[in-house]
Amino acid sequence: MLPGMPRYEYRCRRCGDDFELSRPMAESGAPAPCPRGHDDTVKLLSTVSVGGAAPAPRGGGGGGGGGCCGGGCCG
Repeated sequence: MLPGMPRYEYRCRRCGDDFELSRPMAESGAPAPCPRGHDDTVKLLSTVSVGGAAPAPRGGGGGGGGGCCGGGCCG
């Protein structure tokens, strides 16, 4: 595997196994045979989750400001 190469998740429709492959983005849609040799596979939608807490807002007081009201953002 080359550094920085994306990993894609696939599921075999025949045996139900999930597996991952590292490949260039240009090949993300190419067929991906299951490690058990089955050809009927589908690429799964991957989700990215980044953990951590948001920094505390600057300035005083609680209550916040902003937010969305009626489809527009308020200040």
